[in-house]
Amino acid sequence: MIVAEAVGRALASLGVDTVFGVVGSGNFHVTNALRQYGARFVAARHEAGATTMADAYARMSGRVGVVSVHQGPGLTNAMTGLTEAAKSRTPLIVLAGEVTEPLSNFHIDQDALARAVGAVPMRVRTAGSAVEDTVDAFRTAWQERRAVLLNLPLAVQAQTSDWSGELFGIERAPASHTADAGPPTGNAVAELARMLAEAERPVFVAGRGARHARRELEELADRAGALLATSAVARGLFRGSPWDLDVSGGFATPLAAELITAADVLVGWGCALNMWTTRHGTLIGPETRLVQVDLDQEALGAHRPVRLGVTGDTAVVARQAAGILAELRVAGLLEQGPGYRSPEVAKRIAAEGRWRAVPYQDDSHDGRIDPRTLTIGLDDALPVERILSIDSGNFMGYPAAFMDVPDEQGFCFTQAFQSIGLGLATAIGAALARPDRVPVAALGDGGALMGIAELETVARLGLPMMIVVYDDEAYGAEVHHFTGQPMETVTFPPTDFASIARGYGLAAVTVTEPGDLAGVSAWVSGPRDRALLVHAKVTRDRGSWWLEEAFKGH
Repeated sequence: MIVAEAVGRALASLGVDTVFGVVGSGNFHVTNALRQYGARFVAARHEAGATTMADAYARMSGRVGVVSVHQGPGLTNAMTGLTEAAKSRTPLIVLAGEVTEPLSNFHIDQDALARAVGAVPMRVRTAGSAVEDTVDAFRTAWQERRAVLLNLPLAVQAQTSDWSGELFGIERAPASHTADAGPPTGNAVAELARMLAEAERPVFVAGRGARHARRELEELADRAGALLATSAVARGLFRGSPWDLDVSGGFATPLAAELITAADVLVGWGCALNMWTTRHGTLIGPETRLVQVDLDQEALGAHRPVRLGVTGDTAVVARQAAGILAELRVAGLLEQGPGYRSPEVAKRIAAEGRWRAVPYQDDSHDGRIDPRTLTIGLDDALPVERILSIDSGNFMGYPAAFMDVPDEQGFCFTQAFQSIGLGLATAIGAALARPDRVPVAALGDGGALMGIAELETVARLGLPMMIVVYDDEAYGAEVHHFTGQPMETVTFPPTDFASIARGYGLAAVTVTEPGDLAGVSAWVSGPRDRALLVHAKVTRDRGSWWLEEAFKGH
């Protein structure tokens, strides 16, 4: 076999079951090898879309995402998606052909390109080291949760490999990712337990690094009397708990913001506690003692000063802290108190804990529907078992706040880089990872047009997806931020998204008033044998409630 085949075969042997990409001459053989040895290949229409599909697939499946691209322009086209994955610490491998002759049109410094966005550049060096190099790239992606660029020099790809096909001593990837970490420091965990034992109003905020730790966190929260919240990327983790505050940060309900700010101990679990999750620090009260638990020691206190930092896996730390509290109570050294969990708080969470419970005046008028009314209607129409993917833009708070998700596997949020245009590709990758759920893509008109080529991918794959375009005929974030300025550069004439969707073979409905949502209900109750695009012409008189705070971070 040639080296390109050996690389593809090795990755399939390591457990890679799906690969996304756009095939050119430089990645033709490695992609075919992956298919030959059992991996499913999903062709995208643009490399940025392919990379984001692989990113979303990795997040929702718990596997290493793999994307295959051509050398040079294939890689540069993929860079926005790769940047998002690198910033999110998604375990991802980009297989890219590479030319080494400086005079080639395709030649660029691919290593420097990867480093510039936080990815790890690696290379298949020789025919003799090809399998070892591939396994090293896989291990780096998997164990360190990094986005890896595995360069495949064209000359090396064509050489003969004498690999037997066996990976001695190498285990296949498990079905889902569990972080590897040494035991947390005992003194730090004991101090965490002491702080929780003394707390009267503890709050837990779980992030990406705690999505596997619901059971352990809820057990500890029960012992400490803590309320439960998440960052945006972990939304849904505590769904079903009577103490679930939903999201902390810009999308937080007024009640969640009030209760989080009043906490005397706030613990971030696998959560960066960055400006988004803390609303630029305003959700951390002046008397709040801040604790952060994270696998990465460098993450502790990176965004906010913390009273205590604990290095370790969130599930392990929570389990150990719960054990300490249990021992103290058995020994009679600690009384069981309610913590933050009073009957009054429980009653308020039940009544005010979701955005749709917050009263508002429906602003639908002049052929445009209020995005809150739209999203509540979609939420009511959709099955509970759904997976929601959201693009970036002025609209994004509406689906993030008003459309519910069943659990942490129901929300895929590729927003570490804040790029618009990745939402549709995100939804495709998430849909393929979780075919048991109805996939929903929520897009603004600007982001939809950036990624619109992937409508063909949706149609070709036959995905039973709902694609909602919140159309204000503008880059709404800029319109509402730069008030009083000329807007010709950020406003556009109308686009008939429904006709475009039908041209790709999708079903479509245009929504300008609540009554038009009947078309959505008809699709949901029907066979769902093709995707539906909902062209929602939304009101545009004012910016979304979270927008002003968001622009503080620019």
